[in-house]
Amino acid sequence: MFIIGCHLSNSKGYLKTGSDALSIGANTFQFFTRNPRGGAAKPVDKADVDAYNELASLNNIGPVIAHAPYTMNPCAATESLREFSLETMRDDLYRLSMIPGSLYNFHPGSHVGQGVDAGIELIAETVSKLLETDNPTPILLETMAGKGSEVGSRFEELRRIIDLAGGDSRIGVTLDTCHVYDAGYDIVGNLDGVLDEFDKAIGLDRLRAIHLNDSKNPFCSHKDRHEKIGSGSIGLEAFGRIINHPALRELPFCLETPQEDLSGWGAEIELLKSLRNS
Repeated sequence: MFIIGCHLSNSKGYLKTGSDALSIGANTFQFFTRNPRGGAAKPVDKADVDAYNELASLNNIGPVIAHAPYTMNPCAATESLREFSLETMRDDLYRLSMIPGSLYNFHPGSHVGQGVDAGIELIAETVSKLLETDNPTPILLETMAGKGSEVGSRFEELRRIIDLAGGDSRIGVTLDTCHVYDAGYDIVGNLDGVLDEFDKAIGLDRLRAIHLNDSKNPFCSHKDRHEKIGSGSIGLEAFGRIINHPALRELPFCLETPQEDLSGWGAEIELLKSLRNS
């Protein structure tokens, strides 16, 4: 089954978000766990969660992806900021435990001058603390573009975080097409080679989701500006190869492209479905 969706607002609850996804031909979606620029989250509405779970079961909605807020930085230089990240993620994971099969995605963080090695150690410390419970929700490190002091633009950096956090099977990776292309991985001209490199560094068994985004910037620019599918430097042909690649095609794909409304993502989903081999 082709599991394809986009990033939707969850401000009106899970049931409304799931209904919005279905209305544009999606069978998965991504949402922010709380305001992406803030820390507070509204109380859990158990009735809404139950109604959503029923909707998802009846309509075969695939694994949904929860995206942690941008304000988190597990490798911040200040201890209070790292503690904020840890407590936010703990609360998010508690909430996601109510949605079977959900995935939790986060940006590893920025070392803010401490150095990559220190950043990796701090991120791993946070992840290992999150794994102290029996919560089954997978925690996904997102591949980054390498702008500023971001950690995670190289596959080897993600591998080191996984190893230092104990190598738990719940630790996975989300591959963002814009980010890896901007980071210098040639998914346009050498997709097989990039996936081989990922497999050697991390293991394809840890790849759990794909963010489908074209890039406004040229290859290896180390920036992070998403573009609509087929309108950027990655191009439509490359996305056809990505969604049909045997190592990727069964994963959930989620669009984070710039659109003005739901219809834009609906059109992109239809476009991608037309490129999907049966």
